[in-house]
Amino acid sequence: MLATELLALTLATFAVPAFAHKNREFHNVHTHGIYPIQPRNYITPETRRDSYDYIIAGGGLAGLVLASRLSDDGKTTVLVLEAGGTGDDQKSTINAPGLTYFTSLLNTQFDYADKTVPQSGAGGRIMRWPRGKILGGSSAVNGMYIVRPNSAEIDAWHDLIADDSNKAYADSWTWNSLYESMKKSESFTPPTQDSENTAGMKYNAGSHGSSGPLHTTFPAYMIPMTSAWLPTLAAAGIPTSQDAYSGDNLGGFFSTMAINPTNLTRSYSKSAYIDPLPPRDNLHVLANAAVTRVTFSDNVQDGNRVASGVEFASSVSDTVKSVAASKEVILAGGAVGSPHMLLVSGVGPKDVLDSAGVSVQVELPGVGQHLQDHLATGVAWATTEDTQGTIYQSGSDFSKSAEFLSYVNCGTSYVNGSYLFDGDESFSSFVSQIKATFNDPTTLNPLIPSTDSAVAEGYKAIYQSYVDKIIPKAGMIEILFSLNTPGVITVQTALQTPLSQGRLYINSSSIFDPPVIDPWYLSHPADVVVLRQALKKVRSFSQLSPLKELLGEETRPGPSVQTDEDWENYARNNVNTEFHPGCTCAMLPKNKGGVVDASLKVYGTSNVRVIDGSVFPLSMSAHLMAPIYGMAEKAAEIILNPPTSSSSSSSSGGSSTGTGANGSPTGGSNNNNNNSGAAPVRASWVVVVGLVAGVLLSSL
Repeated sequence: MLATELLALTLATFAVPAFAHKNREFHNVHTHGIYPIQPRNYITPETRRDSYDYIIAGGGLAGLVLASRLSDDGKTTVLVLEAGGTGDDQKSTINAPGLTYFTSLLNTQFDYADKTVPQSGAGGRIMRWPRGKILGGSSAVNGMYIVRPNSAEIDAWHDLIADDSNKAYADSWTWNSLYESMKKSESFTPPTQDSENTAGMKYNAGSHGSSGPLHTTFPAYMIPMTSAWLPTLAAAGIPTSQDAYSGDNLGGFFSTMAINPTNLTRSYSKSAYIDPLPPRDNLHVLANAAVTRVTFSDNVQDGNRVASGVEFASSVSDTVKSVAASKEVILAGGAVGSPHMLLVSGVGPKDVLDSAGVSVQVELPGVGQHLQDHLATGVAWATTEDTQGTIYQSGSDFSKSAEFLSYVNCGTSYVNGSYLFDGDESFSSFVSQIKATFNDPTTLNPLIPSTDSAVAEGYKAIYQSYVDKIIPKAGMIEILFSLNTPGVITVQTALQTPLSQGRLYINSSSIFDPPVIDPWYLSHPADVVVLRQALKKVRSFSQLSPLKELLGEETRPGPSVQTDEDWENYARNNVNTEFHPGCTCAMLPKNKGGVVDASLKVYGTSNVRVIDGSVFPLSMSAHLMAPIYGMAEKAAEIILNPPTSSSSSSSSGGSSTGTGANGSPTGGSNNNNNNSGAAPVRASWVVVVGLVAGVLLSSL
């Protein structure tokens, strides 16, 4: 059904060198390229210091980048607190890329196994949100895609924060700036000649980094039928990208993957940024330690609260312990973990905190708001040709080789709306009708999962960025080539610019109780129209060579799905997350529901930052690892070498919140219970369909 390749959960370590590559930045690399585990940085609760300069809450992708960079001088003391285990005893499940599809750490102690509330816009379904609970976070368990966004998306992000921030900080979030930081994180190796001959991938080595900690390359083996991908896209009117990594990612290409070419193992934040380090007495890593809350002193600096440190525990039954931060507390828990930690610490919408029994420390209505995510589904056909799944299922010696197990689905493309809409259903008409939804409050307000005026303003600002700056230039849909199922070829479609925004909140004061995740999937009718158009385009690929020679009958959705209504019903009942949630601690002006400023500091605090994918203010046409690596690199530079001009201060206080007519909290939401998403989303859908019926256009 969905891109299971994005749940990269692997089985075995293979140390067979593919080709030599030298990491010029790190030490302690064995001659055959395998980084040894360095447990010397691990500590126990009993061996922790009383205080550290920086406490990083979350040892995931961004957290470990920061830990490495901030401790690089050998003097600055850094503590990483990770709720999950080290992963050292799970190397065989982490390292072999191709086994991402065939074995799994899901629903184990290494997965938070989050779930949404029922989504009325998506068939009333409860959807699973896997999330790595292990050092390295989701970079240790995901699909290893390294895809960079479109430059228009990053520059739109800059423009959203530029007018409300110190220019020196805001200019850190332009395409040119982030581009250099993404390259800084990377050591790129070109494909093997056999892989290049088979798949025909195009690349520009000059657009990649050459000396960063993270290894990126292509699989050492490409399934023979990957040769059909780029020619079929070209036949469908999607040109092959010659360089998808320098700001224009439109077109078809094969993604680079986070794979170490010297031994064909997963390269992730732990193996790249932590394991190769020389001894550092100033860097401590404490696993199985969940931050239960950020603690605040009674001091106030320029009207902002001062974090004194954090409390942590291994489980709900463990004795809570504390540790002090002499400089900063940095939250790096991702789109779910970071807003969750803020909320249980008393930073967030007052009504939500009051309802959960949490004492308000900083009233900040935007925490957990602006939630955006990619949704994916696809069309599948039977095939008698060998897929990756068929070869793996054979049990042959080759199916167990490091070369074969380096293969991960990496055929992809990003297409603009002008490709999806033509004829009477023109793209320009579609965009005009999207714009019309923002001009009438009776149309717009039911789409916003909040009654807070600041959050509503942010919602409108994000919409305006989409329609004015992003949709005209960037990819609205990702199309992926999936070969991991035996006897099946799937072409998947994934929404990249969702106009539906949801929220995350809490109904418990304990970090060990899961937050309430309500994405409001497909609450804006334009989203299902875009998916519908993409699915119809993908079905037409079956009539194009060379793909059509590989395909048998269509197995999903099957020939019974023909009309636009059929396709929309299929999309609503079959989409699932592409595992790219973000924006829950959005970098926006405070008066637009922002949570962090351009320096990544939380509004109303003097020394709390959030650094992870939750700070993106809008969705982007990319898998999120590359931009998060770049953001974390840039954040470390900001912390260690802040701009010389006066920094933007985090404003104190907070926007007002209220109580709904039924007495329910309104600071971020119309509802505050586990099933709150269903009724409001359905009501929003009915209102918008009635007022914006023109968005639901006829068949091509």
